[in-house]
Amino acid sequence: MTATTTPAPPAAPATTSPGTLTAPGTTATPPTPSTTVTAATAGETTTAGVPARARLRFHRLAVTTVEPVAADGSAVAVTFGVPAALRGTFAFAPGQHVTVRAVVSGVETRRSYSLCSTPAELERHGTIRIGIRVVPGGRFSSHAAALAAGDALDVLPPVGAFGTAFDPARRRRYGAVVAGSGVTPVLSLAAAALATEPHSTFTVVYGNRTADSMMFAGELADLKDRHPGRLHLVHSFSREEPRLGLAGGRLDADRLADVLTRLVAPEGVREWFLCGPEGMVRDARRVLSEVAGDGAAVHTELFHTGGPSPATPPATPAVPPPAGQGREVRVLLDGRATTLRVRGDRPILDDALPYRPELPYSCRNGVCATCRARVVDGEVRMSGNWALTEEELAAGYVLTCRSVPATDRVTVDFDVV
Repeated sequence: MTATTTPAPPAAPATTSPGTLTAPGTTATPPTPSTTVTAATAGETTTAGVPARARLRFHRLAVTTVEPVAADGSAVAVTFGVPAALRGTFAFAPGQHVTVRAVVSGVETRRSYSLCSTPAELERHGTIRIGIRVVPGGRFSSHAAALAAGDALDVLPPVGAFGTAFDPARRRRYGAVVAGSGVTPVLSLAAAALATEPHSTFTVVYGNRTADSMMFAGELADLKDRHPGRLHLVHSFSREEPRLGLAGGRLDADRLADVLTRLVAPEGVREWFLCGPEGMVRDARRVLSEVAGDGAAVHTELFHTGGPSPATPPATPAVPPPAGQGREVRVLLDGRATTLRVRGDRPILDDALPYRPELPYSCRNGVCATCRARVVDGEVRMSGNWALTEEELAAGYVLTCRSVPATDRVTVDFDVV
């Protein structure tokens, strides 16, 4: 594979904005075996032609605290201090996530974690906070659990479309179905909703293996105390029989249907937030399609898909195609264009990283959307999309970690807002 790099041409400003990506009443696009995405129409094609958005650049943030947030020590919350000059860069909407980066045992490691704090905390205290489940043997989570105040990590600014625009004048019922660490973004959403909309309520159906493994039990209890009668918590445990409340059992489709219809009155909930393992999210979507009220919006977020995810990016280019063969991929980032000649059977991100190591990525499994770019020429085939909305797909956005070129020439633009 060969590559050339040139300055990218200037173009018109982008016509889409972050606020259009999760309009109330829409749902996230479910995963499909393969999706073909073509370039946007001429009137919509945009490239920045200037340095890439701040969302594509890591910033070194100091750790202020690392606290256990599960009774059995299986989870921690890491708080970062955000300098005043970066608070605009790290401004976020409840439900968004950040990508963190560190060199662990000599290997650059990236992970995406949802923010469990609120925008008000960033504004008042200059901090953001993430929740991390410590996985036995997990390279990054074990590293994070050993951090202390004064340490630092590289952090990308927040991204993500798992949320809604709260309005103080609105009166609305919100609902969430979460499992395990899936509560992390919902803690931010619930806290922001209850503080911003004094007439709204929030119900959280929260599944865990045991009470001791439950993340943020104390924070949820405090939130309930601050908003009596407006936060409804329904706990379900799969590996123990509680003395009060629901009998033990996993939150599968049958159990969810029973819990929602018997305890939640789902027909009155206007917006739902589903976050957790793929199976639970899939079951919850199916149940809500049967029991939710007409016009209810369903937002989904996956923390993992169960599929393989490469541990490290490719360090060297793939074997180039024979002369006169292969496909041309043009990558626009930070005002520069890099043209690659590739075989066309690997993800665009994998082929481009050896030449443009600054390309943004994290999970490399179609979940986090950190590698999101827009197709402005040609077509790509994308498999395993768990992150992009229907609006983004229609506008030509793809996940470059799951996209291969489908035409002889393809251009993807990371600089489009």
